[in-house]
Amino acid sequence: MSLPASLLDQPQAEEHFVQLYGKDDSLLIRNVSRYVREGLRRGDGLLVIATAEHRGSLVRQLNGDPPYARAVLEGRLVFLDAEKTLGRFMVDGQPDQGRFESVIGEALGRVRSRAGHTGTRAYGEMVGVLWQDGQISAAVRLEELWNQLLQQSDVALYCAYPIDVLSPEFQHGSMDLLMCAHTHLVPTDPGLEDALDRAMDEVLGGRVDGLRKLIQSNHRPAWASVPKAEAIILWLRNNLPGSAEKILARAREYQKLSASA
Repeated sequence: MSLPASLLDQPQAEEHFVQLYGKDDSLLIRNVSRYVREGLRRGDGLLVIATAEHRGSLVRQLNGDPPYARAVLEGRLVFLDAEKTLGRFMVDGQPDQGRFESVIGEALGRVRSRAGHTGTRAYGEMVGVLWQDGQISAAVRLEELWNQLLQQSDVALYCAYPIDVLSPEFQHGSMDLLMCAHTHLVPTDPGLEDALDRAMDEVLGGRVDGLRKLIQSNHRPAWASVPKAEAIILWLRNNLPGSAEKILARAREYQKLSASA
């Protein structure tokens, strides 16, 4: 499933979408760069809250675009450090609502005031930092605070988590609270669906056609809009645990072969 162009290019106010990524974050950087670049073209206000590594990658992607330098000088595009920004509103291991609204609301207000009558876009990795540190409840609470803020503004939000969809971490039990906070899951890899199909053919053999019919009729989780490949992974882990690991391990190998071809 390819990513709908409108999601990155023309996100609607209050849309809150998320991308999961593993060790290879190249697709994430390309997608976020596209999201920011299109916002610059449209005259939107832009707030990017990212890790130092990802800020550097994004700046390298955007640096040659004249609108980028102009927007930074005008204060219409602002970069913040994810860990330092977290430190400004975390209290006793949880996001403090008043401090969050002050810190993030003020930052969004600054970029919005320089955007004229166009929209406002935010990209954030603070939830991913919390998740990676094992602070799951704090990450979920931060998503709730973001959603409350989105309901009161014209902001679209794109966030990211360092979660490999082929790992055991990506399953209903661990993902329910996270995914309920979002409107869309951004596809992880355009080649993932083909890799899964090939792996299922080889591991399941003659059973695969019947199982595909089951998956087709009942593979959509009841939360965010989820791409087909990621929905199939969740279905396999939930309904076919005895074969899921073998299928996903083989799909990973096919992904690697495709990437190196």
